[in-house]
Formats: sequence, structure tokens, C-alpha cells
Amino acid sequence: MSRKRVFGIGAGLFGMALAFGLGVAVGQQAAPTESKGVKFSPPTALDLSQEIDGVAGRQLRLRVVTLEPGGVVALHSHKGRPAVAYVHQGTLLEHREGGSVAEHHEGDSWTEGKDTLHWAENTGATPAMVVAVDVFKP
Repeated sequence: MSRKRVFGIGAGLFGMALAFGLGVAVGQQAAPTESKGVKFSPPTALDLSQEIDGVAGRQLRLRVVTLEPGGVVALHSHKGRPAVAYVHQGTLLEHREGGSVAEHHEGDSWTEGKDTLHWAENTGATPAMVVAVDVFKP
């Protein structure tokens, strides 16, 4: 095989690898560090230390999170703060560590355990309302 042909094949493979890599990079968004266009309702909370042995200092907390169109909940962890969430209105995109993206619609629910590191956004044209319940240590 001639040197010119080897160079051409190598350049072609490099170009394909570069194009694939750029496609992957463009498909991944940087996780936001600040929330915007988000409103958290005042929480309703129950002190669990009076309810269950072994959970002193923790509360069961319910909040309604409203994301305006374009709103973002910044990257956060649920380590020490397990939660369940329910979409009451609208649609929400949830971005989890590792690159998975889940689209949650009205009526959907999911869990957020100790290994959950994620952020969310409302890419729709209407507000998204999520009912979030967590075990929280104030």
C-alpha cells in the first residue's frame, strides 16, 4: 500500500472520529450551576423525630416547584435527601449524571435516591409544576 493511500485512509478515519466526537460533545449540555425561572412553594414539613425511631433531625417535606418556560433547576445531589417527584402540569426534561435524559410528562412520577445527581429544565411553552417530597435534614 502506498504511503499516500495510507495517509488518505488515516486522514479519513481521523475525520470520522473527530466528527463523531463533536457530535457527542454538542449533544451534551453543561450542567447549570444556578437555578433560574424557578419558584419553590413554602414547604409543608413534618418533624419525623416524633414519628419514627432513628430519624431524629429529619423532616418529611413537600414542595411545589414551578419552572417557567426556559426555567432550570441547577445541578444538585440527593445524597442524604431521598425524594419522589410527580409532574402535576407540563413537561420537564431531567438530565442525570452519565448523560441520560428523561422527559417527564403530566402524571409521571419518579424517585431520586442517594446516587442521584441531576438537573432539570422546562423546554416547553407553558409552566411545569412538580410536586416534590423529600426526607430533609434542615
